[in-house]
Amino acid sequence: MRALVAAAVTALVLISPATAADHVIVAFGDSLTAGLGVKPEQSYPARLEARLRSAGYGYRVVNAGVSGDTTAGGLRRVDWALRSKPDIVIVALGANDALRALDLDSVRANLDAIVASFQKAGVRVLLVGMEVPPNYGARYAADFRAIYADIARKRAVPFMPFLLDGVAGNPALNQMDGIHPTADGYAVIVDRLWPHLQPLLIR
Repeated sequence: MRALVAAAVTALVLISPATAADHVIVAFGDSLTAGLGVKPEQSYPARLEARLRSAGYGYRVVNAGVSGDTTAGGLRRVDWALRSKPDIVIVALGANDALRALDLDSVRANLDAIVASFQKAGVRVLLVGMEVPPNYGARYAADFRAIYADIARKRAVPFMPFLLDGVAGNPALNQMDGIHPTADGYAVIVDRLWPHLQPLLIR
């Protein structure tokens, strides 16, 4: 775990040196955030930072994605993420919980605690939902999907319903595993994420 976190931080430093005036966004997630299978500069956090810069926003985006991470693992990493002194955190966790069919009460409790912990530290949160593959059953999928909307409503945070909106199920935008986006897929993620993130930004 520590090695994976260190690698994510090192990769970001190489592509995005900080300046004293920068605001900070932490992209907090799993392999979909880390950018498994693509170059560091092709991950969604790196592409998001480039989009922010081109739009005139002085933000540095910290890639805090750890491959294989669950909501329980994310909860244990909150204090580490806060060391970056983020203004905004994009929480995109839960895909691995779903793939393992983990108990939904635990998933809900973990996600709620993650969002609450960031809010308690004065950080603005954008919550990003995940979806369950159809073979897990309609009931499990609906209950899983509802977790994100319920927490967003409870904690009054902005909400993007699905990180892979416009990407999932499109072979041209996914790697051979059918799960992780290609570089072009991550570009689509940034496009779909942008309208949800922009109201949180300051110049």
